[in-house]
Amino acid sequence: MKSFRQTLTFDIPERRAYINITPQVQQCLDKSGIKEGLCLVNAMHITASVYINDDEPGLLQDYDDWLEKLAPHEPVSQYRHNGYEDNGDAHLKRQIMGREVTVAITEGKFDFGPWEQIFYAEFDGRRKKRALVKIIGE
Repeated sequence: MKSFRQTLTFDIPERRAYINITPQVQQCLDKSGIKEGLCLVNAMHITASVYINDDEPGLLQDYDDWLEKLAPHEPVSQYRHNGYEDNGDAHLKRQIMGREVTVAITEGKFDFGPWEQIFYAEFDGRRKKRALVKIIGE
């Protein structure tokens, strides 16, 4: 069995962003040479998420609106976590959206359903962030 590891780096100037990282993860798969196996992609920050869904602007805005209703950024005083940073909401948003995804690989391609794409969601940006891509298989 082979193993491949690479980190993706993002410089996100906004507090929140939703980035389709499918092309970058596909490049990792191509580079790995693995044809049958599994690909794990996970956010390496406690205030970010990796998830799979449709790349449709309305849906991305719906996610952002929904998450902001569930865990609004302001007032920051509503979160006991806030003290050193003002990102208590970002921790809660990450918990809802999840840390990672795993995708099956068959014949050198991701086994996606219709419209599925891999996204990196950032809830406390304004600095460099990373996601891990780990691929195992033959």
